[in-house]
Amino acid sequence: MSGPAYETIAVDTRGAARWITLSRPRVHNAMNSQCIRECRQAVEEAGADPAVRSIVFTGAGDRAFTAGADISEMVDYGPNEMLTYNRGWLGLFRDIEMCRKPVIAAVHGWATGGGTELSLACDFVLCTEAARFGLAEINIGVIPGAGAAVRLTRWLGRLKAKELLMLGRLVEGREAVELQLANRCVPPGELREAAQALADELATKAPLALGAAKASVNVGADSGFDAALEYELQEFLRLFATADQKEGMRAFLEKRNPIYRGM
Repeated sequence: MSGPAYETIAVDTRGAARWITLSRPRVHNAMNSQCIRECRQAVEEAGADPAVRSIVFTGAGDRAFTAGADISEMVDYGPNEMLTYNRGWLGLFRDIEMCRKPVIAAVHGWATGGGTELSLACDFVLCTEAARFGLAEINIGVIPGAGAAVRLTRWLGRLKAKELLMLGRLVEGREAVELQLANRCVPPGELREAAQALADELATKAPLALGAAKASVNVGADSGFDAALEYELQEFLRLFATADQKEGMRAFLEKRNPIYRGM
């Protein structure tokens, strides 16, 4: 599905996975405003396509996932211009989190700044030993502006969030797994295969149930305990009005593999 509609990303479908490749290798795949808009459009299209069961973000070339924001675009901005600019980043990350399909980040090389923020918004993060996560904005006189402080605090706790934000140090692939910034670290030559294998495994699951699980975790992380429990219950109950629920349980009783249709 790649073509002239996109200039800063490449989009193609492999099996039931929609791959979105950040493609500005001359600047380590740094994301400018156009790239952010194109990513949002690609996520929206993938979310609306019933044949797509998951989305994979990766970077072109062998040096970077994405180095984050394109600093050359913002160096002379004031607060008003940055507000408009960062609304795009915030929107992209919420698009990813609100999408009812699993989103995988396949990270190799530089994933600093907005690259780490992008990975934080995804549901699964696979990386290589050569991955370099980090929120080094403190070293250029600012902080992350698209939710990293909030997400890191909720995912890792206050102490670790402050360490990453206030020291701005880089985290390599294996340490990222230890810190729970990534699910798994693989050799560089195996990253795309590992991401596709994960996407293929997800494609065997009931898509509506995957969406319910994703939403229940995301809402639960941001809500009070009782409200989160009620939300999860309602997601659970809605699945009992679906054909996939009937198919899954009948297949279990009949000792066969289920065929899910997202209905």
